Amino acid sequence: MVAPQSVLGQGGAMAGAEQAANWEGALERARNHGPFLARGLERLPGIAGLLDEGSGEDALNLAKQAGEGIGDAGVALRREKLALAVTLAVGDLAGAFTLDRVMQELSAFADRALDRAITAAILRRVPDTEPAGFLALALGKHGARELNYSSDIDPILLYDAETLPRRPRDEPGEAAQRYARDIVQMLSQNTAEGYVFRVDLRLRPASEVSPLAISTAAALVHYESSALAWERAAFIRARSCAGDIAAGREFLSAIDGFIWRRSLDFGAIDAIRRLTLRIRAGHDGPRVPGRGYSVKHGRGGIREVEFFAQTHQLVHGGRDPTLRQRGTRPALDALAAAGRIGPEDAQQLGEAYDRLRIVEHRLQMVEDQQTHELPGGAALDNVARLDGLADGPALVAGLTQTTEVVGRRFDALIEEDTPAASGVADSAGTLAARLSNLGFEDTSALAARIEGWSDGRYRALRSEGARQAFDDVLPDLLAALAEAPEPDRAILRWERVLAAVPSAINLFRLLAARPALLSQLISILSLAPPLADELGRRPELLDTLIDRSAFDLPGGVGALAARMAARPMALGSDYEDVLDRIRVVTGETRFALGVQLIEAAHDPLEIAAALSDTAEAAIRVAVAAAEAVFVEKHGKVPGAELVVLGLGRLGGGFLTHASDLDIVYLFSGSHEGESDGPRPLGATLYFNRLAQRVSAALSVPTAQGALYEVDTRLRPQGNQGPLAVSMESFARYQREQAWTWEHMALTRARPLAGSRDARSDLQALIRDILSAPHEAADLKEAVLGMRADMAAHKQPRGILDAKLLRGGLVDLEFIVHFLQLREQVAFTPRLPEAIAQLTAAGMPTGGLAEAERFMTCLLVAARLVAPDLTRPPAAAQAVLAKACGAENFAALVQEFTARRQTVAACWNAVFDIELEIET
Repeated sequence: MVAPQSVLGQGGAMAGAEQAANWEGALERARNHGPFLARGLERLPGIAGLLDEGSGEDALNLAKQAGEGIGDAGVALRREKLALAVTLAVGDLAGAFTLDRVMQELSAFADRALDRAITAAILRRVPDTEPAGFLALALGKHGARELNYSSDIDPILLYDAETLPRRPRDEPGEAAQRYARDIVQMLSQNTAEGYVFRVDLRLRPASEVSPLAISTAAALVHYESSALAWERAAFIRARSCAGDIAAGREFLSAIDGFIWRRSLDFGAIDAIRRLTLRIRAGHDGPRVPGRGYSVKHGRGGIREVEFFAQTHQLVHGGRDPTLRQRGTRPALDALAAAGRIGPEDAQQLGEAYDRLRIVEHRLQMVEDQQTHELPGGAALDNVARLDGLADGPALVAGLTQTTEVVGRRFDALIEEDTPAASGVADSAGTLAARLSNLGFEDTSALAARIEGWSDGRYRALRSEGARQAFDDVLPDLLAALAEAPEPDRAILRWERVLAAVPSAINLFRLLAARPALLSQLISILSLAPPLADELGRRPELLDTLIDRSAFDLPGGVGALAARMAARPMALGSDYEDVLDRIRVVTGETRFALGVQLIEAAHDPLEIAAALSDTAEAAIRVAVAAAEAVFVEKHGKVPGAELVVLGLGRLGGGFLTHASDLDIVYLFSGSHEGESDGPRPLGATLYFNRLAQRVSAALSVPTAQGALYEVDTRLRPQGNQGPLAVSMESFARYQREQAWTWEHMALTRARPLAGSRDARSDLQALIRDILSAPHEAADLKEAVLGMRADMAAHKQPRGILDAKLLRGGLVDLEFIVHFLQLREQVAFTPRLPEAIAQLTAAGMPTGGLAEAERFMTCLLVAARLVAPDLTRPPAAAQAVLAKACGAENFAALVQEFTARRQTVAACWNAVFDIELEIET
C-alpha cells in the first residue's frame, strides 16, 4: 500500500476537506505576494468568484473548460493553462488541494496539451485522417505525474513509419519532423496568450545529432544496444502519455529489459554509482538554504530524494516488480515495504520531498518562472508570506532542517561500497598477474610498460581527472587488447594514440560508458593504420560509433550536403564555421565508413560509392559557402557561374580512403563579362579567384583538421594554365590542343557542382568532344606510349597494388578508354557501366567486368588495412580476403593473379601485344 501523502505547508489545516480550507487567506496572499496569480485572477473573474465562494472543485471544472469552443489549439491550450494554474495555486494555498492533487492535475493537463498538439499538427497537413503512428512518451516529473507549476516537459517523440499519416509525397521521417516542429512551436511559443509548456527534447536518443522525432525502430535499436545509465534512470518514470498511446505502451513494453535488468550488472551498478556522485558534484551553488540555494539541485534538495529512490530501484527493480513505481513517494514506500530501505528513511524522505516540492511551487507561483533558487531580502520574505510564514528567515530555518534530513541520507548513499567500487586490482592482484590471467606473455615487462603510461610522458594522462578516467577503463581495455588479433601491434598503436592526443579524458569516459566500443577500437588499432592515425588526431571520432546507426551507409549526396550545411551560409555568417562543419561531417563519415569496411558491414564498392558521395557533398557545400562570401564583395557575373568537373575516381563515383580529388574549374558564360558587386572583377579573374577560394575551402586545414588533397593538374595546359577557364575555352582547347591522355581522362569526367542547366550543358559538351573521330592507329600508338611511360616512372608499391601492377586497374582502364574513343561509344564516367556497354557493343571485353569489380574491392580495402600495399599482418589479410570474397589471403593473391591475366588477355586481343604478368 502507498502511504497517504501529507502537506506540510503553513497555508492552512491538513489538506483535503474543502470546507476547512482558508480561501480568504489564500486569495489575499495570492493577490499580495503572487503577481502572476493576481493578474490571472483579474483576467478570470468567473473563476475568482467561485474561489472567493470556496467552490474550489467548481472553479477547477470551469478552468478545464476555458479552452472549449476555440478552434485554434494553441490559443485554447494557453487559456486552459492559465485558468488551471491560477485555480490550482489558490486551492493549494488554501489547503483544499493536496500536493499530489496539484501535481496530478498539472500532469494530466500536459497529457491533454501534448495530445491536442499532436492531433492538430497532423490534421493541419493531412485533414480528415485518424492521428495514429505518432506518440509521446512522458519522462521525468511529467512521467511520474509530478509536474510543478512552471515545469518543462521532457517528452520523447516517436513515430511508426508504417502507420504515420502523411501526404503521398512525404517521406515518413520528413513528415514526423514537420509534426514535431509544429508541436514544439504550438506549446512553447510565447504569444500574447502566454505559453503552454516549454518543451525539452534533449532526453531523446543521441539528441545532439538525432531528429526531433525518431522512428520506433531506431529507438529500439538505441535502447537495446547503446543507451547510457542515465537513460535507464530516466525511463523509470516513463509512460505513454499522448498520441498513439497504445503504440507507446507497446514500445515501453519492448524496452522493459533495458530499464529493469534481472541480473546484477556490476558495470551498470558502477555507472549508477558514478551518476549518483555526479548529482552532488555537478552542483556548485550554496550547500545550505539561503540566498541562491536551489531546492532542486542543492545538497538535500529535490533531486537527491528522487535519485535516492531511483538508485535503489535501478539496482533491485529488475528482480522485484513491486519496486517499479513512477512516483517518488510510492517508490520510497515500496522500497521500505521490500526491506531495501528503512521505514524511517522512507517516511522522513517522503515528508521532506513534499515540503521541498511545496516550496518549489511557491517560488514559481510568484511570476510563473521556472526557478528553484531562493531569492534574498524582500523577495525571500515575499515567498515566505505567500507560503503563510512570517518572513524569509522562518522559511530558511524550516528548509535547513528538511534538507539536512535528505543530505545525511544521500551522503550515506554515495559512500556505500558497491561491488564495482572495490576495484578490479584488489580481486585480480597485481597488474602483472592480471596480464598473465588475460593470456599476455612477458607480463613483467608489459606491466612496467603499462604503468609507465601514467608517469607523465603522455600529455593526455597528466591530469588527475584523466588518470582517474583512464583507471576506470583500464581493466576493460586490457581485456580487449588481449582479444586483439595481434595484441602487440594494437598496444603499439594505442600508445601512438596516447602520444598524439592533447586530451583524452572524454575518450576514456566514453569507453567507460560504452564498453562495447572497446572491441571496435581494438579492431581499428589492429587493422586500419589510417583510421588509428586519424583517431589519434581526433579521438572524438569514436563518438560516431556509439549506436548501430554508425553501420548504416550515410545517405546520398543531398543528405550529406544537408548535414554539412546545417546552418545555411548567408551574409554575415561565419565562413570558418562552415568549413569546420564540412570537415567534421566528412571526417566522421569517412571514419565510420572505414569501420564499416573492416567490420565487413557493407560491400567495399558501396563504401567506395559513399566516399565519393561524401566528397561530392563537400564540394557542393564548399562552393556554396565560398560563393556566398565572394558575392558579398564582388557581386555576381551576370549569366555566368562556376562549374566543378570531377575526373578520375571522383568522376567515376568510387573513391578510396586515400583518394585525392581530381577536379577542373570551369565557368559558363563569356570570359568578357564583369561582376556587379561593390568591387567588380572581370569574369576570368572573378572565377579564378573564386576557384582558389573553393580549393582552399576543400584543402586548407582548419581547427577541425584537413579535408582533401585537391589536384587540378588535369585542367587545360596543366599547372601552366589558369585555374578556371570558360566552358567555351575549355571546348576549344579540348578540340584543338588536347593530348590523347586528356581525352582519355575526359571519359571519366562528371560535373559535380553548378546549376542543373550548367551541368547538363557541360555534360553535353564533353560528349560532343569525345565523339570526335580518332584515327585508330594514331590512337593506339598514343595509348601504348603513355602506358609505357607510366610503367617506367611509376612502379608498383607491392603485391597488393591493384592499380599499377601490370594487368591491374590502370591497364584495364586503358583498354576501356581506348575502345571508348576508337568506337565512340559507352561514354559514361562510371567504369562498370562503360564495360557493360562496350560488351553489349561486341567489344573484346570478356571477363573485364569481374576483374574490375574484384580489383576495385581490393584497392578500396587495401588502402585502409594495408596502406603500403605489401603483405599485411595475418588479421588484415583476413579482412582483405573477406572484402574481396576470397576464402583466405592465399586464395585472394591467386584470384588477383587470375584477374590480372584476364586483363592481359584483353590487352592482347585489343592491342595485339602480349602483356606479361609477373606472379
